[in-house]
Amino acid sequence: MRCSRAKPEDVIQRAIFQHLRTRKAPGTFAFHVPNGGKRKPIEASILKGLGVTAGVPDIIAIRGGHAFGLELKAEGGKPSDKQKETMAEMEKAGASVALAVGLDAAIRQLEEWGLLTGRCA
Repeated sequence: MRCSRAKPEDVIQRAIFQHLRTRKAPGTFAFHVPNGGKRKPIEASILKGLGVTAGVPDIIAIRGGHAFGLELKAEGGKPSDKQKETMAEMEKAGASVALAVGLDAAIRQLEEWGLLTGRCA
């Protein structure tokens, strides 16, 4: 028997992308930017020089020429100061950005934005 070591936020994100695969509204493009994780200082410096920005939301979507950013947190999770700062900068640039705590909140937000078709049963 294998024990899962997936982080709660990873479980939520996988479920969200399953919804996007099956319920994505036409003309929607969604992806994850793998910015996180521990890196050696030299690798972090190289990535920063290439334009990696700390605090980018977990899910980025584009539809109808508009950008959306959804930061996912498990119950009890809170965004870091850098995440809050990056999300505010994205909003200033015209993106719709939200924080969703838990899977249900994330699905509701994507439905409100019109990125998912139908309703979750």
